[in-house]
Amino acid sequence: MNIYVGNLGYDVTESDLREAFAESGEVTTVSIISDRQSGDSKGFGFVEMPDKNDAQTAIKNLHDKPLKGRNMRVNEAKPRPQRHSTF
Repeated sequence: MNIYVGNLGYDVTESDLREAFAESGEVTTVSIISDRQSGDSKGFGFVEMPDKNDAQTAIKNLHDKPLKGRNMRVNEAKPRPQRHSTF
């Protein structure tokens, strides 16, 4: 299951997120989204967990919980809308 994690502090690393979510189960991938030009964190990211029950537990346990001083917003990621090509 793909999980959206928002309201992240700009100093939160992918290792920090992996550690927080690993308490609920196996974590496949972690990515913090960064600005293309500056490389700075945009304050949100995604965590992929293969087991849906573990993912739901992580969402329940981590939503609105602090990580490095900011309360995370954690919920199931919604599919990205299709972009239509103008070509």
